[in-house]
Amino acid sequence: MCKSGKVMTENLKTEPAAVIKFSKSVLEIIPQRYSCRTYRADPLEENIRELIGGMADSQRIGPLGSRSRFKLVTASEGDPQALKSLGTYGFIKGATGYIVGAIKKGSHNLEDFGYLLEMMVLYATDLGLGTCWLGGTFTKSSFARRIDSKADELVPGVISLGYIAEKPRRIESLLKRGKNTDRRLPWEELFFEDNFDRILLPERSREFLPVLNMVRLAPSASNRQPWRVVKRGNSYHFYIRRTPGYRESPLVRLTTVADLQRIDIGIAMSHFELTARELELDGGWQVSDPKIDLPDEYTEYSVSWIE
Repeated sequence: MCKSGKVMTENLKTEPAAVIKFSKSVLEIIPQRYSCRTYRADPLEENIRELIGGMADSQRIGPLGSRSRFKLVTASEGDPQALKSLGTYGFIKGATGYIVGAIKKGSHNLEDFGYLLEMMVLYATDLGLGTCWLGGTFTKSSFARRIDSKADELVPGVISLGYIAEKPRRIESLLKRGKNTDRRLPWEELFFEDNFDRILLPERSREFLPVLNMVRLAPSASNRQPWRVVKRGNSYHFYIRRTPGYRESPLVRLTTVADLQRIDIGIAMSHFELTARELELDGGWQVSDPKIDLPDEYTEYSVSWIE
């Protein structure tokens, strides 16, 4: 058994990520977070820049051992074109800052990237800032130049952030309603016990019930929620449920190089671990496929939380 937040694995040399101290419970912070697309034009105050910048500098190694670099940058003239190339710029207005990240290529790099950057999203949320995930590839964009990305690094996403506007734009309200961005898949489609044929009953996971509820609230690309979790014994095994045809769609082919659904797994991992750590539940991440029969060709094993 290992203490929460540490990594156990046979085939990966890993280190725990930097511990983040929040001002309140993550059970409050996670539901507070939403995809904010409209910001006040006010620049970030100096103390906020120092806190976010310091946090970005501290997040170096993900739970699965991949090395990353993150940097807080202020909005510049080159950013609109970088966002426009992903088809996202029209939905972001007034952001005065961005968190940019670069990560080296590797087998678990995107999961680690999503894990670390979501930690910073929740930290910014705790500070009262609005944030929005902007996923895709920025490897040849102004954002990549701002972080001086290397040949062996990817820039698979950035976070816009700033002070939340008092009134959202009409397009933001329509976007939420039209794409059901506030909706989440029901429990019975996400959580299972022993295999994919048996739904995990909440009473069968009492201690981890708040943990799984926070996983359910995690953001994901196009709100697809690709994670599936199977409880077997005291372990929780994470799988990716690929969206059929998602990576073949014209928009994704044109705008995305990074595998966003692997980043989504990392985001879900951060919600799981932060909540488990707060509740003083033991466990750690391990890549060890339990060989559970898969329900279809779209489902693949990712990572496990082992007590």
